[in-house]
Amino acid sequence: MSYQPAHTDRPDWVPAGLDTGAPSMARVYDFLLGGAHNFAADRAVAEQTMKLMPGARKVAQINRAFLGRAVRCLVDLGVRQFLDIGSGIPTVGNVHEIAQSRAPESRVVYVDKDPVAVAHSELMLAHNDNAAVIAADMRDPDSILNHHVTRRLLRRDEPIGLLLIMMVHWVPDSDDPHGLIARYRDALPDGSYIALSHVTPDERQDQITDAKDMIKQSRSADQLTPRTYDEVLRLFDGFELLEPGLVGCGVWRPEHAGDFADNPELNSHVYAGVARKA
Repeated sequence: MSYQPAHTDRPDWVPAGLDTGAPSMARVYDFLLGGAHNFAADRAVAEQTMKLMPGARKVAQINRAFLGRAVRCLVDLGVRQFLDIGSGIPTVGNVHEIAQSRAPESRVVYVDKDPVAVAHSELMLAHNDNAAVIAADMRDPDSILNHHVTRRLLRRDEPIGLLLIMMVHWVPDSDDPHGLIARYRDALPDGSYIALSHVTPDERQDQITDAKDMIKQSRSADQLTPRTYDEVLRLFDGFELLEPGLVGCGVWRPEHAGDFADNPELNSHVYAGVARKA
């Protein structure tokens, strides 16, 4: 099934200069989660994804629920500062809301390269002194780690929770995701943690491959690189996984019925894990 480009629409809140005809995976994800900050091109990709991968919307919801559980887990372990790379467009259950509801002194730096995600995060955080967003690409660690906002909010002598939620499968092998994560790991203080989720072809390679091919045909700058269990496990090199290890995100310490799908297959389209810097 091929991607069919859509007519563009341009609401008043669109950042100047943005090409709304080119789909963004941050905005596709926003649509799958029920958000409204997306355009026709994003919705076309999302709808094709749902046709190729029945249950894709539930998978997105399961992943979002994992993020919430991971943040609560890290706050309970004493983490009070978070670096959320690929944070996406704000929706229900944002990291600063979860962390600060449990520990009001928590500090959060959001990072995204999508202009819509950054613009709406800035609006949301305008009156929050302990959270901010920066526009940057994961593939440039120095621009993130040395940013004046990061230096202001994150202390290098306290544990940091590095969040890479549905992020690294947009980094191709040619950009060395293992090396990138190692650079972030080496910059983290002792006692820090990583929480990561990643699309895998292990459960339904046919569906994932079809979705990957469809995205390739779109005009998106984001291209999917699904990885196997062993490949995702390698991303945690230098970290020690917490129980239950690397598992489908729907079965990582579920708390409520909405945290996982009745169809076991949907719980394992995305691997997830939380680990401590060794």
